[in-house]
Amino acid sequence: MSLRTLSFKRISLLFTVVLLLTIGLASTGIGATSLAQSNPPAPTAKGLGGSQAEDGDSGGVLPPPASIGTDVPLTYFGPPPSSVQKELVGPYQLLKAGKVDIQALTVTLPLYKGKLASGETVWYVLTDTNDKANADGLGLNFSAKLSYAGAGRGSRSARLEKDNSLTFASGKVDFSPESKLVKGDGPNAFPPKVAQPGSVADNDYTPLVRLENAGNFIYNAPMVAFNVKDDQLNFCNGKVDHKVAHDKVAKICPKDMTVTLDLTLGFSFDKPIAYLSFDSNDPVAATLEKSTLAPAMSDISVGKDDTAFNTAERIFSFVNGPAGKGNPQRQGLNSAIVDNMSPLNVFGGIPTVATDYSPMWDLNLGVWTPKAIENSYRSRMLDEFTILSFVEQGWITGPDGKPYGSTGILINCPVVYRFL
Repeated sequence: MSLRTLSFKRISLLFTVVLLLTIGLASTGIGATSLAQSNPPAPTAKGLGGSQAEDGDSGGVLPPPASIGTDVPLTYFGPPPSSVQKELVGPYQLLKAGKVDIQALTVTLPLYKGKLASGETVWYVLTDTNDKANADGLGLNFSAKLSYAGAGRGSRSARLEKDNSLTFASGKVDFSPESKLVKGDGPNAFPPKVAQPGSVADNDYTPLVRLENAGNFIYNAPMVAFNVKDDQLNFCNGKVDHKVAHDKVAKICPKDMTVTLDLTLGFSFDKPIAYLSFDSNDPVAATLEKSTLAPAMSDISVGKDDTAFNTAERIFSFVNGPAGKGNPQRQGLNSAIVDNMSPLNVFGGIPTVATDYSPMWDLNLGVWTPKAIENSYRSRMLDEFTILSFVEQGWITGPDGKPYGSTGILINCPVVYRFL
């Protein structure tokens, strides 16, 4: 081999390494920051209700190791750019209040204990607030949009007591129902024939709480159990009785005051993310997301996106996306129901990517047209503006060919982790 050929190979190798670092593939997608870190196995994908996919595969959602396609091992790569500046590409934990287990795809959060004005015990978590200083101090997501959730029953009030606990004015949740989902006929599993959420709230409950004697700040404080004593929630090692706790609870431990919750995979602006699901104002959405049916959330306005005084941000889902567990383009509600995997919803703005984040997500439901399917245009969508471009061109419509836009369905889904 000539010296000229050898030099060319060395230059090519160096160029490959620099290029991969530049485009942000230096991350393994699982929070690695060490030069010497090996490439652990991908986490198990969570399906509807947090069940694990049978094949233990993440469905091609999570970024692969940067060493694929190179002549150097993973140990040659430096830390991801996000470790230097959170807005840059790479893994980043958004909800810092808890500990994320990437392999189990769960997050363990502080468990809070309060009460209703009528005396019942309330068990809840905190995920988001419009109080910027306390968002930073407590490791919560900051959402300026929550400031506008006070209209009607969009938020309920609570008082801070001398012992630092909260007394909620109203809002009860029945966790005793058993979640039930019966898919539709034929290839169209959605809409389901039967959709019974595993927990149902009264007409006063909303997860958004305004602290009336502590600055009138609004917190996202979804309930995970109600009117049960400590010893009834002693599921520190799992095997949770979901007749007394939220269906997303994987473990709950009053003696440690912690609760572990299942996460779901999705996307935001081409970035794989993991998020929590707590509540919805629609029974089908609540059942699919293993969430609480909370009718009062309907008082939060939808269809306004980023206009002034709007609380919600858009989330995009598909009825008839590509199906099949082994399909790298898999996405959508038909596939989610049949394959028992995440529908891979696409979120609008999330923290570190945009300034318009809200945990209240306004569902925009899309249907690929027969012409789009015939032309093989149907594929996995990863970001808002690509979706809107396909809508503009007529390849995606609303259900039954109706105009695309808000369905009126809201979902409380705090974002926890960004993989890129």
